[in-house]
Amino acid sequence: MEEIATQTTEDQNQNVTRAAGIVSLAVMGSRLLGLAREIVIFNYFPTKLGASAFHLAFRIPNFLRDMFGEGILSKAFITTFITTEAEDGEEAAWNLANRIFNLTSVVLICIVFAGIAFAPTIVEVLAREDFDEILDSSKHFGFDTKVELTIYLTQLMFPYLLFVSLAAIAMGLLNSKGKFGISASASTFFNFSSLVIGISGYYLCQSLGMHPTTGMAVGVVVGGIAQFLIQVPSMYRVGFKYKPLLSLKDTRVREVLRLIGPAILGVAAVPINQLVNTWFITSGDEWLPWMQGAYRIMHLPLGIFGVAISTVALPQLAKYANIGETEQFRNALSYAIRLMLTVIVPASIGLMVLSTPICRLLYERGAYVESDTIATGGILFVYAFGLCGFSALKIVTDGFYAYKDIRAPVIVSLCGVALNIFLNYMFIFRELILDPRAVVFSTVLTVTINSGVLLLLLRRKVGRLGLKPIILLAFKIIIASVVMGIVCWLTNGVIEQDLLGTEGIIPRSVNVFVPIGFSVLALAAMYKLLKVAEFDDILNIFKRRFQNQ
Repeated sequence: MEEIATQTTEDQNQNVTRAAGIVSLAVMGSRLLGLAREIVIFNYFPTKLGASAFHLAFRIPNFLRDMFGEGILSKAFITTFITTEAEDGEEAAWNLANRIFNLTSVVLICIVFAGIAFAPTIVEVLAREDFDEILDSSKHFGFDTKVELTIYLTQLMFPYLLFVSLAAIAMGLLNSKGKFGISASASTFFNFSSLVIGISGYYLCQSLGMHPTTGMAVGVVVGGIAQFLIQVPSMYRVGFKYKPLLSLKDTRVREVLRLIGPAILGVAAVPINQLVNTWFITSGDEWLPWMQGAYRIMHLPLGIFGVAISTVALPQLAKYANIGETEQFRNALSYAIRLMLTVIVPASIGLMVLSTPICRLLYERGAYVESDTIATGGILFVYAFGLCGFSALKIVTDGFYAYKDIRAPVIVSLCGVALNIFLNYMFIFRELILDPRAVVFSTVLTVTINSGVLLLLLRRKVGRLGLKPIILLAFKIIIASVVMGIVCWLTNGVIEQDLLGTEGIIPRSVNVFVPIGFSVLALAAMYKLLKVAEFDDILNIFKRRFQNQ
């Protein structure tokens, strides 16, 4: 019997790794295109003007997306959809999907109109005096200040919130049915559409007498539409059929709403901290583009690995919690954390070592100059410390969602927001450390503490989580990652010395990819030497895929 249970656990771990691999590949395309979009923005728009106006404008609807859209709607919907299908039948589950879909549409349409109407007030609250700048209206298509341009872009991009939130429901529905590939790659279509329309709009809008950033704003909205529509055929293939159902009296709808409200606060640490940080960031007119550029790079490994593992783990955790399989729940959660640490810790150290060379390779051209590279690299270095915290927070919070218990995440998140505000107040407003890296440090510290506290609280709720194996594995990973980091640092130093004074895309690429190559080999060798089983699981997935070709 014990042997069967062990085999079952191994099978489950392999399934998680395999599904996470699929999601990682799908997310990778999206993150790379998102990075390309950031490169285009920095190339065409100076950090002090168009880039900072666009980033502040996009941050407002994107904050609401983070709060109500991708994270909350999909997580609250997944747990309730699975329970409804198990207890009430498949038809009841599809009816729930329709009711949530229609209710979300009505609410978000109202929010979009309100956002457009109150955009001037929102922007003026977020933009401090140092952010604003007087513009020559003849050169900036009728805009007299940078704040006016930001308000205009905010109003253009607000409809994006509606479509990306509908895409989140579609993603939750497909994930509930075990379909991860198309939902994970949906954001690829968002980034591709926004990139293509943004570049073409830069030239077209100017010929039409419109500000060139208009193309980027329109691209965001069209990208949101594409992200939703690309999932619709898959929704119908798994059994969804649209019905004009709308009811607030339905028990399951109320269950979703009960989860959404507190759950917003439960994961609010990151998005609320980002919004609060926005006010502090506008202390410098270039801080926001620098931080956005660093965050976009940090988001690449976070999305490919951290988000992918969380996306795959939640449906499995919800099923085990629903049927009362506590031991299976513990095993699944422990394995998700171990798998995350195996890839995120070395990624974090790699980003620290190569922060400036990566920023130089990706961004330094056109309107983006050397001083921007150095500033963005410094911010990326600090962001890299938070990779494990960001990833762990998603996974551990999913553990509470699986049990439909969001009280602890709410309390911990609110305390985290208070801590973040206090730190930023001391660093920026009181001018203890008047530097954009201080804002990032406060966020990284807050998120890391949040994830640690929630992990301990979840352990109290469901019993042991296999933390001892996690601690032992973390010790092995740190040893391997430090060796990898030393190899990366030495290789980078030698190459920089050899390429001293040379410029161009080829020397910059060599300065990034050659150290990465040696680092990966060193990491793989150390993982094999230290017998890290999770690394073997990852390799086995690639071996099977290669053999099936």
